[in-house]
Amino acid sequence: MNPDDPRARRTRARLKAAVLDLATRQELGSITMSALAQHAEVNRATIYLHYPDVDALVTDAMEDAVTAVARAAALCPLDAPRDRPPAPLAELFDHVAANATLYERMLGGQGSARFAARMRERLTEELTGRFATGSRPAGFEDVPADVHAAFLAGALIGVITHWVCGGRRDAAAAQSFWRLFRPLVPG
Repeated sequence: MNPDDPRARRTRARLKAAVLDLATRQELGSITMSALAQHAEVNRATIYLHYPDVDALVTDAMEDAVTAVARAAALCPLDAPRDRPPAPLAELFDHVAANATLYERMLGGQGSARFAARMRERLTEELTGRFATGSRPAGFEDVPADVHAAFLAGALIGVITHWVCGGRRDAAAAQSFWRLFRPLVPG
């Protein structure tokens, strides 16, 4: 199978839409390949041509969201005032809030370990790349850039997970995270 074939791309798009739709209605662990095939209106064997399991499919389906979260986090000016979160951070939390049920399913106790790992990996990559261009706060020269980036990625994912899974989806989440994070930035 050629993954660039238009039919293969259409099938993957249908599968991604179906798994995301099902994930908003039920826990990931309860989504079966049979139910997914029925929802996507494809043969069950067709799914296996594209994805080995539901976790791989849902991770691929969320890739655009992961990229958006990673880029927003990397765009945050680390020297912004403590009393107001930077616009990219506020937009990131708005995006998560608009898709809270999906993020709760992905990051919760029965969520996708593969998705959480992919999110952490992408955030770390984006931040490491940013740090490599000189956009790293001063005062951390004694810490490798990739370790610094991994620390920040883990903190952000931890707060997002707590926010969507802990029932505290208030509008002040970005502000709360920024207040916690801002003291870690010298200046």
